[in-house]
Amino acid sequence: MADKKATRESYGLALAELGEKYDILVMDADLSKSTKTDTFKKKFPERFINTGIAEGNMIATAAGIASTGRVVFASSFAMFAAGRAFEQIRNSVAYPNLNVKIGATHAGISVGEDGASHQCLEDIGIMRTIPNMVIINPADHWEAMKAVEAAVKYNGPVYLRFGRLAVPMMFDENYEFEIGKGVTLKDGQDATIIATGLMVPEAVEAAKMLEAEGLNVGVINIHTIKPIDKDIIKAAAEKTGAIVTAEEHNVIGGLGSAVAEVLCETCPCPLLRVGTQDVFGRSGKPAELLEMYGLTAKNIAENVKKAIALKK
Repeated sequence: MADKKATRESYGLALAELGEKYDILVMDADLSKSTKTDTFKKKFPERFINTGIAEGNMIATAAGIASTGRVVFASSFAMFAAGRAFEQIRNSVAYPNLNVKIGATHAGISVGEDGASHQCLEDIGIMRTIPNMVIINPADHWEAMKAVEAAVKYNGPVYLRFGRLAVPMMFDENYEFEIGKGVTLKDGQDATIIATGLMVPEAVEAAKMLEAEGLNVGVINIHTIKPIDKDIIKAAAEKTGAIVTAEEHNVIGGLGSAVAEVLCETCPCPLLRVGTQDVFGRSGKPAELLEMYGLTAKNIAENVKKAIALKK
């Protein structure tokens, strides 16, 4: 896991590669250098549209084009894609179930110095409330690459969440990605960590730390938060009896909430949620912010021990 790459970079590379195989159209709200859609723009300028800083108009236009049978990727920062364009996503994309794929980059607190106004910690919760919407939050470069192609092939709207911070490569080019299917990275007996996005490598590290203390903790990567893999979550709860979720998102509405819903309905057990605790972010260096808000392997490990102690 020595090599690192930001998943926003992977998004741009994937679009450029897939443009050779599929007749996709890419749109951006004047942030193509940051979202990395400029890679596609340089290669396929005739299939790229810059709508300017008008996210609502971009989504509405993407919906109109998709209604003709095209697959359209609409790209912007997560804060603007999910926030400013909510109505258009709901009414113009999801309601008619169109093939608009929303490439939301710069998600989470690891955006860093851009501060609270740009650190979107609510987007998963917002998108989860919309019927027909699929939500994918890849953990690394290869998962992001595979997720983009899966989104092209999927018939319906997809929200793809990418980060600015370079993260370790967990997988390789042979990795098999399937929408809606969680991935068991490590089997466990004492507890299970269920993580998404950049918290996946932290979860793996936490499991190693706990192993040194004599605890056998499983790790599951949930890349698709909607539809979530209920079977893998239920099985983990039945086997280990304690769950800790880890996400770079508000604990309200995100992965933690989704897992809690599954557990309540299928296999109730102790659950602790690692994420931002219903607070806004702040400006700072990404690594320092992740430490400040407890988005670390150390904090995950501490919560796992607390969850185990809650088992009856």
